[in-house]
Amino acid sequence: MVKLRAAWPGEAEELTALVLRSKAYWGYDAAFLASCAPELRIPAGEVEGRRIVVAEDAAGGRVLGLASLEGAPPVARLGLLFVDPEAIGRGVGRRLYRDALRRAAELGFRRLLIDADPYAAGFYRAMGALGSPESRAAGGEDVPPAGLVRFEAAPAPLADWARAWTGGGPAVHVGNVAEYNTQFADASLDREQRAAHHYACLAAFYSPWPVALVLPGAVPPGWIERVGRLLEWEGVEVYDGLADGGPGLPPDAGLSDAGLSDAVRARPALAGRLTSAGLPLVPWGRTAAFARLAGLRWRPRELRYESKSAAHGLFGRILAGGGHPRILLPGQWPAPTRRAAARLLAARAEAGESTVLKSEHGVGGSGTTVVTPDRVRAAGGARAVLRALPRGPLLVEEYVSGPAGPDEPRDLTYDGFVDEAGRVHEVGGAVMDVAGAGYRGATVGPGVVPAWAEEPLLAFGEAVGRELSAAGYRGWFDVDFVADGAGRLAPTETNLRLTGPSIAFMVAARLDALRGAGHFVRIADRVGLGARLPGAALDELCETLERGCAELGAVFLPAIPTGAFDPAPWLGVLLAAHSTDVLDAAEALVRAEALAVGAAFAEDQRAEEPPGASASSKSKGEGGFRVT
Repeated sequence: MVKLRAAWPGEAEELTALVLRSKAYWGYDAAFLASCAPELRIPAGEVEGRRIVVAEDAAGGRVLGLASLEGAPPVARLGLLFVDPEAIGRGVGRRLYRDALRRAAELGFRRLLIDADPYAAGFYRAMGALGSPESRAAGGEDVPPAGLVRFEAAPAPLADWARAWTGGGPAVHVGNVAEYNTQFADASLDREQRAAHHYACLAAFYSPWPVALVLPGAVPPGWIERVGRLLEWEGVEVYDGLADGGPGLPPDAGLSDAGLSDAVRARPALAGRLTSAGLPLVPWGRTAAFARLAGLRWRPRELRYESKSAAHGLFGRILAGGGHPRILLPGQWPAPTRRAAARLLAARAEAGESTVLKSEHGVGGSGTTVVTPDRVRAAGGARAVLRALPRGPLLVEEYVSGPAGPDEPRDLTYDGFVDEAGRVHEVGGAVMDVAGAGYRGATVGPGVVPAWAEEPLLAFGEAVGRELSAAGYRGWFDVDFVADGAGRLAPTETNLRLTGPSIAFMVAARLDALRGAGHFVRIADRVGLGARLPGAALDELCETLERGCAELGAVFLPAIPTGAFDPAPWLGVLLAAHSTDVLDAAEALVRAEALAVGAAFAEDQRAEEPPGASASSKSKGEGGFRVT
């Protein structure tokens, strides 16, 4: 164990000796070290002013390293960061660097300059510092001394919204994705909830700092350790397989992966451990079963705006009050019967209008399909189109044509939450990756939402949050939009739960606090693998992707590992970088490498499959009604 404390003036000579030993570790000759000695000497009178912190062995009290944080806001310098040669490789430097970045943020510094020995350059890159050949500090141009490598970081505290979400501390994450979905009993939702079973893995990212994960199915060994190492979590407890016939569940409990909260309650010792520590319990979404587990009052009507028709009505009431001139509400007509839906669809197709067909509840684009007049004609009429869709009532909605430019984002979303006191907290806007009607991922980060769209998106999202709060809802929510060709946003639905973009926001908040502000984070829901991977091969792939992304300046996080073992295998990933160009390069690398690794296993697996199995698996999810 290593602990950090402020240095004492009386140990200045001892610290100077450590600095010189550390510098000598890299093989410099005596003459060079002698020339460096005056600059590296630490006078006793400067210890406090240079804000020197030491890392010491918690057991023996021996000093293992030190770091100084120098200057006055807004620009700080990491004047010293040295580790005793005997302690190199034990994480001492990482602890000292993270502490310096944290202290810089608390003191109001907005830039941290680092002039590093060339041998230490790899360390600072791994810590997330950015190479900067020249930098403008207060007072003019500032060039690093000869022989040193300039790096820079932007100290940032944990985002205000993240502190409000879980108090800025650890939380227990409950992956009740299937449990949330099944309470709506929508015909478009997969009864087996197979996809939801996988998406429960996103419980790792329900807040910036998990202390325990509660999961319905089993996850690969070592997965959370890999993610935790990159996000610097320590001691995360994982309780998996709880609603999947896992250990400790009574054989007659009759629970499925849709009953995670009740599965936890069926284990009194586990339920007590999770609920007695006074930590926040964070679910994917609120349910009656989760309310029983968390000791919350259950009010089903809080979730009424999860219904797409109810949300449309809410949007209309907000717009009727004025104040949102850049917001356009598409027309929507309920069709209680298939005959009514067919009449509406046929009339719109005859008029040359495209139509969006929606179920009341659906996730990730499930239950939603876009129907063009050409599609109606090709199918032989509106009734033929509808026969391919799940049974149940439908909503018929006006299709909003998108931006003319191919590079203009089409699908945007606002994320926020309502705290227990009813206050609305803005998290931000994101750009979603949507193909047809299917959600595939999202990107968050500074400036990803076009400037023209940011103000109307945030203002309308906040207005929705106020209405949800007044209706009694407490928790995370989003509002999804499509952009039209005239610089307007059309709200399409609100989701009263965590979402894919919310996961990206959580990771961005954690990385900004750890590595410096300005991260872009992308969640890519389904990276195709091409073949099922053995556990060892999946580990090797993740190791390869982690190294490859790091070389590009990006962070790779396997977000949904269990999809790799599906008949049609895939991997959910999170990528982070300080620019969208690096993010794009990292995603291209990940997708190419994943397919290449899958190809190595595909031939053997095809030989094992019965005739027609591959074609069958490929057809699943087509037709615009897929669950993600």
